[in-house]
Amino acid sequence: MSAKKLSRKKYTFKGLIGNSPSMKIVYELIEKIADTESTILITGESGTGKELVAKTIHYSSSRSQEPFVPVNCAAIPKDLLESELFGHEKGAFTGALNARIGRFELAHRGTLFLDEIAELDPSLQVKLLRVLQEREFERVGGVKTIKMDVRILVATNKDIERATREGKFREDLYYRLNVIPLNLPPLRERTEDILVLVNYFVREFADKRKKEPFTFSTEAIQCLTRYQWPGNVRELENLIERLTILVTKDAVTTSDLPEKFHQLSDARPPENSHAGPLMDFEIPEHGININSVVENMERNLILKALKKTGGVKNRAAKMLGLNRTTLIEKMKKMRIALQQSVTDLPNY
Repeated sequence: MSAKKLSRKKYTFKGLIGNSPSMKIVYELIEKIADTESTILITGESGTGKELVAKTIHYSSSRSQEPFVPVNCAAIPKDLLESELFGHEKGAFTGALNARIGRFELAHRGTLFLDEIAELDPSLQVKLLRVLQEREFERVGGVKTIKMDVRILVATNKDIERATREGKFREDLYYRLNVIPLNLPPLRERTEDILVLVNYFVREFADKRKKEPFTFSTEAIQCLTRYQWPGNVRELENLIERLTILVTKDAVTTSDLPEKFHQLSDARPPENSHAGPLMDFEIPEHGININSVVENMERNLILKALKKTGGVKNRAAKMLGLNRTTLIEKMKKMRIALQQSVTDLPNY
């Protein structure tokens, strides 16, 4: 199935889950860059799915039948990482009893994914820069130059631009890696995807364990949607897996959730917020379009925040727990005029 056909699916794009404006931007960018040879710098907090995005790019490209080789630069000791990446010759160092190929050679004609690239030792930064420039390298202890045909994708959860300004990461390497930047939004900035992800993981783990999918009480849903998810999608996935194993009843309640969620169900919603009406919302027999309901509520909240802040988008975004870019994306999608006069905004 082509990437374009996949992008028409309502919530998924080759395993990436979400229908929020920010995720649609990610899908569109992947479609544009997948079949190029450009180096991609994927940024985002831990748990946002950077390796999954890298795999999506690889398997959507002309290299999809060749190896996808991931390397976590932070997980391998610094004194072993050079050998791990470039391989070594017999006798190159104590314990090198045989020659060994590295990840670059393993990824020949495919894709090498370097995760946590900001953790790379300065000496290896120099060697990686040469590889990117010359498309060749030598094994540790070797003299033979090896030509490579590898697409390189890199990722980090650190502010690598700041690290570059502070001299902790080579500026020339940063610009070599940052040909096309791709930023993954944290889950707290795409809250409309939380229930979509919950539903996906519930079914996935139920199928794996051959169990019937469970549901959530209204209060439990309230907890999930109010939580900030510092561990992002990975944290949500782990929670659903845990519940699948431990919960034996049909519906998960607040008491089944970890203690850190409990206070969220008791927390009083902000004055005039839409949380109360949402929890009391009755679903008619003929059903509803949940996306329309959620989008309408989100639109109302954005309009209210703009009204309260006098139309100042930075302040409105902060009030809504979003960054300014995400707010503007949502306003464009919902056709809320970016320069709309505050007096034109409805009262809520």
